Amino acid sequence: MNNKAEDPNLWNDAAEAQKLMRERQQLDDGINGVKALEQQLADNIELIELGEEEGDQDIVTEAEQVLKNLKTEAARRQVEAMLSGEADGNDTYVEVHSGAGGTESQDWANMLLRMYIRWAERNGFKVEVLEVHEGEEAGIKSATIHIKGHNAYGWMKTESGVHRLVRISPYDSNARRHTSFSSVWVYPVIDDSINIDINESDCRIDTYRSSGAGGQHVNTTDSAVRITHIPSGIAVACQQERSQHKNRAKAWDMLRARLYEAELKKREEAANAEAASKTDIGWGHQIRSYVLQPYQMVKDLRTGIESSAPDDVLNGDINAFMEAALAHRISGKADAEVADID
Repeated sequence: MNNKAEDPNLWNDAAEAQKLMRERQQLDDGINGVKALEQQLADNIELIELGEEEGDQDIVTEAEQVLKNLKTEAARRQVEAMLSGEADGNDTYVEVHSGAGGTESQDWANMLLRMYIRWAERNGFKVEVLEVHEGEEAGIKSATIHIKGHNAYGWMKTESGVHRLVRISPYDSNARRHTSFSSVWVYPVIDDSINIDINESDCRIDTYRSSGAGGQHVNTTDSAVRITHIPSGIAVACQQERSQHKNRAKAWDMLRARLYEAELKKREEAANAEAASKTDIGWGHQIRSYVLQPYQMVKDLRTGIESSAPDDVLNGDINAFMEAALAHRISGKADAEVADID
């Protein structure tokens, strides 16, 4: 790959050159990351030996904690190495939609939106809010964010599905327990190298006033844009920019991404029906329960992974769920491939 990168004719094709340079950077990051882990492992083993020789328990305890952290980081990198899907390395769009239930459900959708923004920030991703449809009293009816960074889609794709919340509602004067549902849809940002043809006559374009923050101009002009692809029923919306023209361009990008994600899903299901039946986490499939009362627990219904700290989970600590779901998807495909061979 270094030979290709040093080829003076490489930049004759700018798109191919950029792709190659991204791949090289990703490989460099992976190799350097493994080397750093190996070096820290050796250094801290040496520290433990030194601390034991000198009877310094503080050094031993500190080095042992570093080793525990290294184990967690190594496990994360191992899972990340599994992200080899066609679009896994791309940025991602994430949509959150409240279910039936009015204010309670809309508040739950807003909690999920915050969870994903916090997860992205904790893991070094950048987040751009593209569209927010506020609830009448509290929370949101829907929102779309753009998470930017290497493997953003690969990590986030496991979050597509229905999320269930059980709690004592703060909006119920009788303090009764309520169950709320919200749906999450994740799809990759695609670049110009992926060609998605859309017949504009198959689409309906609506403009409306932005409901989010943004100043007087946003609130008094029809700058927000929604595009509906009539054959598939897929709809996207963007209100992040003050310019209707820019929002329209972004919405077209989002629609192409949604149609591409739908095609990826068709390919996966067609190639392996058994694996798809095990790992399908699309719209309408409940994937996780968050129970705040009468006890506290978050449980992933696909993998059985649980957490007794829902506050931490709702603050973005969801890597364990993502890692387990990724491993589950991959093991399901592998089992199906073995079955096909047999």
